[in-house]
Amino acid sequence: MKVAVLGAAGGIGQPLSLLLKKGLPAGSELALYDVSPVVPGVAADLSHIPNRVKVSGYGAERLDDALKNSDIVVIPAGVPRKPGMTRDDLFNTNAGIVKNLVAASAKACPNACIAIITNPVNSTVPIAAETLKQAGVYDPRKLFGITTLDVIRSQTFVGELKGLVPEDINVTVVGGHSGETIIPLLSQLGLDFTAEQVEQLTPRIQNAGTEVVEAKAGGGSATLSMAEAGARFTLHLVAALSGTESVQCTFVAVEGQPTEFLALPVRLGRNGAEEILDPGEFSQYERKIFDDMLPALKGNIEKGLAFAHSN
Repeated sequence: MKVAVLGAAGGIGQPLSLLLKKGLPAGSELALYDVSPVVPGVAADLSHIPNRVKVSGYGAERLDDALKNSDIVVIPAGVPRKPGMTRDDLFNTNAGIVKNLVAASAKACPNACIAIITNPVNSTVPIAAETLKQAGVYDPRKLFGITTLDVIRSQTFVGELKGLVPEDINVTVVGGHSGETIIPLLSQLGLDFTAEQVEQLTPRIQNAGTEVVEAKAGGGSATLSMAEAGARFTLHLVAALSGTESVQCTFVAVEGQPTEFLALPVRLGRNGAEEILDPGEFSQYERKIFDDMLPALKGNIEKGLAFAHSN
C-alpha cells in the first residue's frame, strides 16, 4: 500500500506522518510531499525509525513523483486557524491549495482514495469532487472528508463526564465538520444524560477546535489531535482496501439526503465507501439542531462548488 501525505512538513503533517510510519503494514510506502524545503529532512528523520515502511520525501517540484502509484492520498496541507478565525475564514487560501493538489492527484493516481483534512472540510470536499469530475475520474466511493476528530473528541468528553474508558465509547457524529454542523448523537449511547448535560456537552464538542485555538494563544490550531484522527481514519481505510472492513463516520457524497454531502457512518471496504449507513434514531434535541444547521451546511457546500466552477 502506498500512502501519500500532501502537506507533510506542517503542524498536522509531521505527527500524522509519524503515526502512519508506525501504523502502516510492513512493506508499505509513505510518500511525503510539501512545498516547505524541510520535507526531505522530515522523511530522513522518519526513515530512522526501525520498521518495514519505506519513507520518501518530495519537494515543491516533485508532486507527481510523490503521487505516482498511490493507493491513498491524505491532504492536511493548508493554513491553520488563528484566534478569532472560523474555519470559513480559511476558505480562499485553502480552497486553492486543495483544488491544485486534487487536480494533480487526478492525473498521477486517478484510482486513489483521497482523504481531505484541509479545512473548511464542508467546502473543500465539494471542491475536490468537482475537480475530479472536471478531470473525468470522479468516484464518490473514493473521496472522504476526515471528521474523525469530532468522534474522538466526543469519546474523550463523554468519558470524562461519565467516568468511562473513552476508547470503549462508540459515538456516531453526523452533519458536517464545523461548529453547529457537528451533531454528536449522544442519545444513542445508552447513557443517562440530563438535558442540561446534553446541552452543555454538545456545544463543547462542536466548538472544541476553538478551545484549542484559544489555549494555544495564537500559536496554532488543533494539530496533534487532528493528526491522531487523520491517522486513525487512514489506517482504517488501508485495512478496508486490504479486505478488513469497518464503519467510520466521514463526510461523503450522499443521495436522498437534504444536502449533497454529509457526515454519516460509512462501511469502508475494498472499493472505499461500500455503503452509507442509516445513522439511526435522533432525539428531539438532536433532530432540531440537525435541521437548524442545514442552511449553514448547504451554504458551505455551495460555496465550495461555486469556487470549483469559477476556477
